[in-house]
Amino acid sequence: MNPLRLLVNLPNGFFGVAELNEAFERMRTLAEVRCTSHNTADEIRADLAWSNAVIMWSWPMLSHELLDTAPNLKLAGHIDIGQAGARIALERGLAVSVSRHGFSPAVAEMALALILSTLRRVSDYHYQMSLGSEPWVRAFPDDVDPRERELSGRSVGVIGFGRVGQRLVELLEPFRCSVRIYDPFIDQQKVQAPGATSVALEEMIRESDVVVLCAATNPGSRHLLGPAEVAMLRRDAVFVNVARAALVDSDALVRRLQRGDLYAALDVFDREPLEADSILRSLPNAYLTPHRAGGLLVSVQRTIDWLVDDLIAFTEGRERRHALTEAMLPGLDG
Repeated sequence: MNPLRLLVNLPNGFFGVAELNEAFERMRTLAEVRCTSHNTADEIRADLAWSNAVIMWSWPMLSHELLDTAPNLKLAGHIDIGQAGARIALERGLAVSVSRHGFSPAVAEMALALILSTLRRVSDYHYQMSLGSEPWVRAFPDDVDPRERELSGRSVGVIGFGRVGQRLVELLEPFRCSVRIYDPFIDQQKVQAPGATSVALEEMIRESDVVVLCAATNPGSRHLLGPAEVAMLRRDAVFVNVARAALVDSDALVRRLQRGDLYAALDVFDREPLEADSILRSLPNAYLTPHRAGGLLVSVQRTIDWLVDDLIAFTEGRERRHALTEAMLPGLDG
């Protein structure tokens, strides 16, 4: 019997990371492994036709045309997958595993970090201290800025109650926050976190001191926060986006930030890398991180390990823990 032929198509950096050595050894004990870094359908076509299984990110999308040239392919393990590719795989009956939730714990922790850092102006103070320009309190408490606040007891709105949103709500529990959740795709009975309630989007925005975006981007959620919703945000509210930039009208957000009565912590942008001359870089109430919310080595290890686990389960005829299902489609980017 011919050994399993496994194509691992990932960015080149994955193949030199020591933390992934064990995962690659597991692959090699199971299959003949071919490592590539193809970005287009034309590049991957021949190697995909050779393989019985593939481990990859989300590109190039496994289209009907591409799958027609890969009759031996039985399993596709994706770090992430878009709705279009997921629908094609489900239509064709291809076994697909998706490990994108391996990033969720780190993204949720980054969201919490950005909330706390923005409320307490941590990065402002760090920058001032590095310059030697820090304003020491001289008439305490008269010169304390009332807009610097603690998180405990605050009202927090979470848009998107997938793995990131659920973990963030867990992390908020010790702060005794009043949590409002907006997610039209979930069963309302699943919102059982202490202190959390499911509400309409407008109510969530109007009643929250902190609003966090954790949702996927698809045709139904693009500019979910448009000019009207951005205008609804409370005065001096903290707005955090660790999801996708397309969920919010960036021009409306910039205009609101320019008014000076909103604080935003943003990890994602319409264009990445963020343009050097972006106005966001000059706004003192915009706190920026370079799309690193999930970008920890432990996240990468989880995503690859989970795909290898599912590959082994598939070859042994066992149930895969991270199998793609129809119910997962609304939570995928479209």
